Amino acid sequence: MGEPLSIWSLVVEASLLVQLVMLSLLIASVVSWSMILQRVAVFRRAHRELLAFEDEFWSGVDLGQLYRAGSSRAETESIEGLESIFRAGFKEFSRMRQQGNVENEAIMAGAERAMRVALAREEEYLEKHLPFLANVGSASPYVGLFGTVWGIMTSFRGLANTHQATLAAVAPGISEALIATAMGLFAAIPAVIAYNRFSARVDMLVSRYETFADEFSSILHRQVHTSKIK
Repeated sequence: MGEPLSIWSLVVEASLLVQLVMLSLLIASVVSWSMILQRVAVFRRAHRELLAFEDEFWSGVDLGQLYRAGSSRAETESIEGLESIFRAGFKEFSRMRQQGNVENEAIMAGAERAMRVALAREEEYLEKHLPFLANVGSASPYVGLFGTVWGIMTSFRGLANTHQATLAAVAPGISEALIATAMGLFAAIPAVIAYNRFSARVDMLVSRYETFADEFSSILHRQVHTSKIK
């Protein structure tokens, strides 16, 4: 009996094209995992900041005071998520209100437009890297299958130069080819799972952002018909 084949020896002895396929899948897997870990941190922070700002906003604090507190923090850190939408709407509302000769409908339209822009920017930030994960999840199995097919073709072509076709003659080539399929699945499965989970988190956060924007618009609508904001 011959020595058992190790995975590393199969990779080293694979044809150049199959090695390139394996290398591309390995790179895709490493990059996708780095993006997955980065997105996990982003969504955790976004959810934590959402809950914190909602508690502060609905605690009855003065809106002007809340905006000024965020302005002081904006000098040293970036404002994201729900607070970014609040600041965009409140800033535009205050700016147009101070002009004095602007209709109430125009003031509300400007504030709502500013919040929509901020919301779209936050959604774009949350969806960052998700298209790459979707591409890795959908394309990696086919890339691995291509390497498998090529490796099997190479193995069977080699049988033409032998007088006796045995399983031992083609086993190394088929084994190295199947590694490409395994690597394709190894890259694809985490990417697909992460993409589906992150897409659901994006939908949840964006839905919360939209609900807050609607509620804040109602508050501003009442405010625009009463006294000026401090």
